[in-house]
Amino acid sequence: MDLLNNKNLKKKTSTGFTILSGDSTDGHGGYGAGTLNLDNMTPVFVNPEDDEVFVDMGALHARSSVEKRIKFLKEKDKVPNGKLYWLVWVTILSKENKPYYGGVAGCEMRVDTEIRRGYKSMPEHVNKMDKSLKGKIVVDDMEKKSRHLLAEFLKSHNEEMWNHSDAELHDALQKD
Repeated sequence: MDLLNNKNLKKKTSTGFTILSGDSTDGHGGYGAGTLNLDNMTPVFVNPEDDEVFVDMGALHARSSVEKRIKFLKEKDKVPNGKLYWLVWVTILSKENKPYYGGVAGCEMRVDTEIRRGYKSMPEHVNKMDKSLKGKIVVDDMEKKSRHLLAEFLKSHNEEMWNHSDAELHDALQKD
C-alpha cells in the first residue's frame, strides 16, 4: 500500500450545476449541454426607502453588496426593522435584431444591517429568475413606488431598449 499516493485527494468534486458563457447548446450534445446561460440577465436592486436603483452583478451568486455579511432567514417576521429591497431579475431578449427588456421579475428582500439579519425566500428567487429567463413580466408583488423607480431606471439606462420592449412591461411598471 502506497501511503504517499493520494489520488483520492486530487479528485475534484462536481457541484452538478454549471454556469457557462457563450452558447453551450450549439448542437454537439457534449460537455455543457443543458447548462444555464446567464449572459443576458442582470440583477437590479430597487431600494424604495432611499429612492435608489442600482445594478449589482454579485447577486447572481448571492454576493451582492446588500447580501454581504447578512444571515438570511426564511421568516419575514424575524426581521421586523428590515429595509425593503427588491431584487429584480432583468433579462435582455432580442426581436427583429433589436434588444429589449424581455423578462423582468422582482423578489422581495428585507435587510437589517444593525442585527446583520435579512429575509429572502430562496425558492421565490429561483422561480422568479426562471420566469425572467423565459421572458415573463412578474412585478405584481412590487408596490407602486418601486415599480415606478424601476421603470425610470430602465428608461434612463437604455431608452431604445425600453421603447422596443412590450407594452406589457410598460403597463406593469407604470400602473397605479
